[in-house]
Amino acid sequence: MIRSVVFDVGETLIDETRIFGRWADRLGVPHLTFFGTLGGVLAEGRPMLDAFRLVKPGFDLDAEITAWQRDEPHSLRENFDADDLYPDVRPTLERLRAQGLRVLVAGNQPAQAEDALRAMDLPVEEIHVSAAWGVAKPERAFFTRVIEEAGHAAEEILYVGDRVDNDVIPARAAGLRTALLRRGPWGYLHAERPEAAQADVIVSSLAELADWLAANVR
Repeated sequence: MIRSVVFDVGETLIDETRIFGRWADRLGVPHLTFFGTLGGVLAEGRPMLDAFRLVKPGFDLDAEITAWQRDEPHSLRENFDADDLYPDVRPTLERLRAQGLRVLVAGNQPAQAEDALRAMDLPVEEIHVSAAWGVAKPERAFFTRVIEEAGHAAEEILYVGDRVDNDVIPARAAGLRTALLRRGPWGYLHAERPEAAQADVIVSSLAELADWLAANVR
């Protein structure tokens, strides 16, 4: 029986299209150019930051974020707000809680993301980000914290994310059950990888996930 469901953030709950669009503007390239370059490096299994360095050689993430904050102190910049939630998020979270499941959020995010998520008043019990924990996926210690916060045995927790490397494989290694979500650039690419078969289920929406939970875990 699954008793807790824990959700990743980026491209699981949050549509990052506007964020990457603002980055394209900041880097001075068309959106299609940046999105295509991003997809290319991800398809090759390279780090996401390689896309930034391809369009801006010598790119330094921390320095650029600092400069961006100075230039546009009141803009969202690399952050998100409630307008970036995928449409199926609130209905699914409410449905899972109505089914008696404990629902949490835990993902690799900076400290300000926790404040942004809390401001959305999501129907979840807890919200956690890696910056506050001082440990990030795919480290085993991250999923140890997930288990502690969920308050159930590892095999009673379902971790939901869009990546096999950061979500499915390490969560499974920690004893959790896993769902791979086919959305966002990682989700579509990773769903085609052999390792995706390690997930308990592969879904194309959170509504589909809720249907699967209703049919398979009670």
